[in-house]
Amino acid sequence: MADPAPPPRLREPAHRVDPRARQMWRLGAAAEGAFTLLVAVVVMVFWDALGLRWWVVALLAAAVVGYAVVVPEWRWRVHRWEVTDTAVYTQTGWWSRERRIAPMSRIQTVDLAEGPMERAFRLATVTVTTASAAGALRIAGLDRTDARHLVDELTRQADAVEGDAT
Repeated sequence: MADPAPPPRLREPAHRVDPRARQMWRLGAAAEGAFTLLVAVVVMVFWDALGLRWWVVALLAAAVVGYAVVVPEWRWRVHRWEVTDTAVYTQTGWWSRERRIAPMSRIQTVDLAEGPMERAFRLATVTVTTASAAGALRIAGLDRTDARHLVDELTRQADAVEGDAT
């Protein structure tokens, strides 16, 4: 008797987000880090009750720089997406990974968002809301034109599926 076929494996989605997302995430991390450093310095100078020392601020600055350099690259390598005839598939995370598959029959809405930083980098986020307790699927860091085409494609495909997405 022949060996049974191995069970199918969950593979990574086919597409990465736009490479410019790395720069956007890097700038966002640097801005958040600069704000954190500013707060630490203000606390240290004006309210020494926490006993912060300059070496603590220097260590915090090094952590911020490391975070702003490493995490965006890591995120870009992990964040992926794919659309098939039957489903939307996403992979996100930088510390822990999440893979989600939403069948076309479960899609309720498809939204496109462009925040100020995304607009500056000509990027957008597509959000696919489903009839799922796990919440919406988000594909952040897409080229603006590609995101608009994706919204059109998902809307057409979801509309073609019979049922009421519940």
